[in-house]
Parts: sequence; C-alpha cells; structure tokens
Amino acid sequence: MAQAPPKILVLDGDGIGPEIVAATMTVLDAVQRRLGLELAFEHAAIGLASLAREGTTFPDSVYERARAADGIVIGPVSHHEYPPREKGGINPSGELRRRLDLYANIRPARSRPGCPPRFGKPIDLVICRENTEGFYADRSMHLGPGEFMPTPDLALSVRKISRAGSMRIAEAAFRLAAARRKKVTAVHKANVLRVSEGLFLDCARAVAARNPGVAYEERLVDAMAALLVRDASAFDVVLTTNMFGDILSDEVAEIVGSLGLAASLNAGSDHAFAQAQHGSAPDIAGQDRANPASLIGSAAMLLDWLGARRGDRKLARAATLIERALDRVLGTPEGRTADLGGPLGTRAFAARVAAEVASLAVDAD
Repeated sequence: MAQAPPKILVLDGDGIGPEIVAATMTVLDAVQRRLGLELAFEHAAIGLASLAREGTTFPDSVYERARAADGIVIGPVSHHEYPPREKGGINPSGELRRRLDLYANIRPARSRPGCPPRFGKPIDLVICRENTEGFYADRSMHLGPGEFMPTPDLALSVRKISRAGSMRIAEAAFRLAAARRKKVTAVHKANVLRVSEGLFLDCARAVAARNPGVAYEERLVDAMAALLVRDASAFDVVLTTNMFGDILSDEVAEIVGSLGLAASLNAGSDHAFAQAQHGSAPDIAGQDRANPASLIGSAAMLLDWLGARRGDRKLARAATLIERALDRVLGTPEGRTADLGGPLGTRAFAARVAAEVASLAVDAD
C-alpha cells in the first residue's frame, strides 16, 4: 500500500522568522517540482502573531497539528519578549521539544566551498546534543520550572540528567558516527559535577563498549571549547548534554563562518522539526537582510530524516540536492548574504538556491 505524501507543518515564528521561512519554502517548492515529491504543506500561526489573535503564542490546536504532521519547519521565535506562561507566553520551540519528546538536537558544522573557517582547517563535525533534560528550566521538572527562589535573595536551579535520556542520546551519537568517520567525543564536566556528569559518562561508556568499531574519547567542556578553536577538524561526532551542546554548537558555527549557516534538526523516535540554530533577530526583521541558509539547510536535514524513516530515497536525494545547491551558491562571493560579505538579500539568496536546485544534475537510484 502506497504511503500518503509527507505532511509538513510550517510555522513562521517571530522577527526574521516569516522571511527565512518564506525563503525556505521557495527552495522546498523548487525541489518538489524537480523531483516530484508531492509534499503536503500546511501553515499555522505561532508566536506574537498568535498571541495577538488568540491570546497565546502556542495554541493547543497548533500542537495537535504538529503531532499529526510527518515533519515541521519552524522559524525562530522571540520568546524573551513573551508574557509569562499564565498570560499566554509559551515558547513554541521548547514546548514542541518537550511534548513530542524530541530528545536529539543534531547540529552539523561544515565548511562550505568558498567560505573558509575563521581559523584552522576545514571542518566537518556534528554536535549531538541531548535536548530534553539538563539545566533548561522548562525541561527539568514534571510540574513548574526548574528555577525557583526560596527567598528574594536566593535563586536555585535544578539540573536533570537521567539514565534513559543519556543512553538514548549516546546511541544516537554512535549511530551518526557509524555513518561518518567513526569517532565520538563525549564532552562533560565530571571533575566538578561528579554525580550527574558521572551518570552521563557511564551511559556513554556503556554504548561505546557495544560499538567497538567507533573510536571513543572524552573531553572536559572547557578544554573542548579551546580545542575547537585550535583545530575543530579533529572531531567527528560530539556527544554532550543540553547546555554544553547549545554553547559549543554556537562556537563552532562561528568558526565555520556564521550562525547564518548553522542548520539544526530536533528529532525523536516519531517526530522531527527543522529549525535555524540562530534567534529571531528582531533588529533586522522586515529588511530582507537575514541569511536563510541555516533554515534551508535544516529543512534539508528534515527531508533526509523523513527519507530514512519512510524508506524514501527520493527524499534523501532532495536533501542532497539542496545541500549541493547551497554549496554552489555560497561558493561565489556574489552568492552570499551580507553577514558573509555578499550583496544578496534574503529573497535573492533563496531564488539563487532554488535556481541551482532546478539546474543541478540529479543522482540516479
């Protein structure tokens, strides 16, 4: 029995979100026409636009549509500008990660042709970041946030590290490494956080023991931050907890050239969403200045994830085609946006990538 076409929910977000989502849709429409993908797109409002109309930044109806979708493309959100949760200010990104159990945040950092790293050798690594636990206040407690103040002069924060969460992110990292250069680096701070980081490392070591074909090493997070600056090319798959992964992925994205190039996929067992690694940049919203490459690359990751999940090689080819088109456009100075020293605006960059998608050769099955 033939599968139904993949249903993808598109959420604009805030700030530059609507602009880079529109740019990403330009590229997705181009690859759909080129390969006959029959993707079924539907759109819904979240964020400040939804708050103004419905009194909440993340309506229950949107969550239900997200849960029913095969994949999601979401623009960045300005959650720091939202009112308290009890007044409708819900972070859609965090809520989707938590409620859909998207435990793996996969953040590749790869040098693009014509965009050399700020220093060091060309880079091709992936940060595999645990996504549902750690120091994040909305992901560490069953009820209420993980930050609280017993007195006006004392603030406390709870960090959650579980065996189940650590095991499954370690397994995801080793699966990634087995398909790449077969090396995993676990990043931790067990010399200080002996109990929680010790549990995380116990799990990483257990998974490493079951995967002897993948090299395994460990690095303290502060040393890792320095080593990435010295020579990020030495690393393949970096396995780490939530907060450390968030910080290190931004660092390595800047080494590669710009957060505007930093793709990201939030994935679980049954759901995934594509999201740019950067924020909503409200200071340049509506000016056609945002670099949409991050979200375009994230959408390619989503297509690849869907292809693997559905056994659909056409979706995997679509992801490869988008990546090759990005390389071709970014490989010339006139094909870059302002953050990379180029002349293009958001719409013009998307149009160039879409044109490359339409003209590049397609690999056969």
